[in-house]
Amino acid sequence: MERSLLQHLDRTRSALDDLADNVDEILAWGDELAPKLMAGNKLLVAGNGGSAAQAQHLTAELVGRYRTERRPLCAFPLHADTSAVTAIGNDYGVETIFARQVEAHGQTGDVLLLMSTSGASENLLRAAARAESIGVETWAMTGSAPNPLVDCCDRAVAVHAETTAAAQEMHLVLIHLLCECIDWLVPGESAAALHQTAKEEVR
Repeated sequence: MERSLLQHLDRTRSALDDLADNVDEILAWGDELAPKLMAGNKLLVAGNGGSAAQAQHLTAELVGRYRTERRPLCAFPLHADTSAVTAIGNDYGVETIFARQVEAHGQTGDVLLLMSTSGASENLLRAAARAESIGVETWAMTGSAPNPLVDCCDRAVAVHAETTAAAQEMHLVLIHLLCECIDWLVPGESAAALHQTAKEEVR
């Protein structure tokens, strides 16, 4: 058991070392995403299983806050509307659960971020295709490349990881790096000012 745990730590450490090669791309994502969100565009995020949890983690950080006080930013995890997901899956097939939501909510100027350790999930590939057809930019966060999702998206970060778990752990690091960028680029506000604004809105 102990050997297995140490092997997992070694795989995670190795993947983290390789992650440094993607810092410039994450900085570029932040440079592009921050002004879009400040202008009122949306970030739509989709993933399956553990990647769905990561997607919701990211959107929570943006709608809420990461570290600094700033305005809330518009971000949606597409798996979280269980009524829509189950209705679409039942009526049109699970392959369409994200694509149909992208068509419903996406607009030119928005960004669709697709998260997948395999980079081969059919429902994500269909979402990417639908986004492209309506002018929504597509980004991907995947495990090792090459993979189909990297090939079909406008921008991608593929992390080299030996296991699904290690890839998911690297995606969480990337999410926090992206949030760090957003915090730097979106003008902040003092906590006192935000609380005062909230009080005035209640009145």
